[in-house]
Amino acid sequence: MILPKTNRLTAEQLAEITAIVTEFGCKIQPIIGAARTIYAIVGDEREELMLNRLEGLDYVDRIDRIQSPFKLMDKRSDLASHRIKVGGVTLGEELFVIAGTCTIDPKNPNYFYETAAAVKEAGAHMIRGGVWKPRTNPYTFQGDVKSLDILMEGSRRTGLPVDTEVMEEAHIKLALDAGVTSLQVGARNALNYPLLRAIGRAIAERDTVVLLKRGMHMGPISEFISAAEYIVAFGNPNIVLCPRGTAPTLDGYRNHPDESITPLLKEKTWAPVVVDPSHSVGKALYVPACALAAVAYGADGLCIEAHVSPNHGIGDDPKQALTPEVLADTIAQAKQLWALRHGAKKETKA
Repeated sequence: MILPKTNRLTAEQLAEITAIVTEFGCKIQPIIGAARTIYAIVGDEREELMLNRLEGLDYVDRIDRIQSPFKLMDKRSDLASHRIKVGGVTLGEELFVIAGTCTIDPKNPNYFYETAAAVKEAGAHMIRGGVWKPRTNPYTFQGDVKSLDILMEGSRRTGLPVDTEVMEEAHIKLALDAGVTSLQVGARNALNYPLLRAIGRAIAERDTVVLLKRGMHMGPISEFISAAEYIVAFGNPNIVLCPRGTAPTLDGYRNHPDESITPLLKEKTWAPVVVDPSHSVGKALYVPACALAAVAYGADGLCIEAHVSPNHGIGDDPKQALTPEVLADTIAQAKQLWALRHGAKKETKA
């Protein structure tokens, strides 16, 4: 990873380092951060002759050699100083909340519009809404591209950015062209490497955020972080990790809640962690407690399903969506816990 002495290289400097690494079968991938651009060497960067030539250039500050399976996501990477700002919030500086419906019903758009207004009133910073949905049964509702217009209309009415799941390459272009701020990669696609690469290519040098959910059957923490590396390696560092429960299920819950992995992730990577308590437990009654547990473990944010009338929702909403009143209560308590936890951290440092 090449760190220049200035915020970014000139076109001539970039051409020079590209020519050098190409001689050794590597290529350069610029990663545009909030404050500076760094230049990842993609390929086998152990070639000492190549590194010596690069370090001899007068405009190169240093070259970081990170021996890690996820060089860009690693906490020791220069991207550790990168900050993601969305919905008026810099993640890590205050609790970030995404809320909204599991699935947008194209036949009843007013439910989504009313929910969007309600989640804004409750204190959320971003609206979630499912346009396309992965379903176990092929005969259940799979989503409808018409819902994309409804999603963006909800954004226009509230002024809030939106998050939606994409499941195939065609969805990526449709979502980006519509103006979606955050692309969600669901648990079923967390190890779909062609899709991760396609998202990385599509959002390179954009401000688009990617909310990467943890796969239900993922093993070590490194597998989750490495999946994120696929996206960041194409140049966009705006990646957010989202624990959402894993298998095997825990009796009474939809999945095995995994909000406790947050400190383990933070030991290894700089990426923000936004926990999804709704899919973790799968029942509205348990969501508030799971949300507070996630904040207690150090989560930077929450992704919560909510609906103005859960029984009229489609998808998972009838079972796990919070009403606006309960959502507002949960967000208020989560913010208090966030302030308590972060205030205690500051006192400890002092």
